[in-house]
Amino acid sequence: MSTPAINIGINEATRAEIAGGVARVLADSYSLYLKTHNFHWNVTGPMFNSLHMMFEEQYTELATAVDEIAERIRALGEPAPGSYSEYQRLTSIPEEAGVPEAKEMIRQLVSDHETVARTAREVFARADEAHDEPTADLLTQRMQLHEKTAWMLRSMLE
Repeated sequence: MSTPAINIGINEATRAEIAGGVARVLADSYSLYLKTHNFHWNVTGPMFNSLHMMFEEQYTELATAVDEIAERIRALGEPAPGSYSEYQRLTSIPEEAGVPEAKEMIRQLVSDHETVARTAREVFARADEAHDEPTADLLTQRMQLHEKTAWMLRSMLE
């Protein structure tokens, strides 16, 4: 028995294009999740307690988000990327191999949250043009969260 065709009012080529963009958001989000979790484990210094707890809240939110983002890709009829090599190829988030000091961790996370927001904004335009409201809504929520998180982190550097 074959799988029924997807008929959600968006043609196959457009769905694939949007899913490809959402895959970039997924890769950015997963890369940010990994970096934030790394920083949670390795932060030191006078801001340890507040940053350790803040980073935990952030990576926990990202863990839920990556599942929602991947499920949207599947709903569009495409496979969700799920390997480090795919994420590395798709992401705009630079990897941190070392253990920077706490303020540098914050600086990097500000930049990385802004990067995810920019990626989501790029994909939003195509989803909006295709009247793909569920994807546009997901991307709007992600932009709002990442912009707010960047602002909160940035405030710690003032």
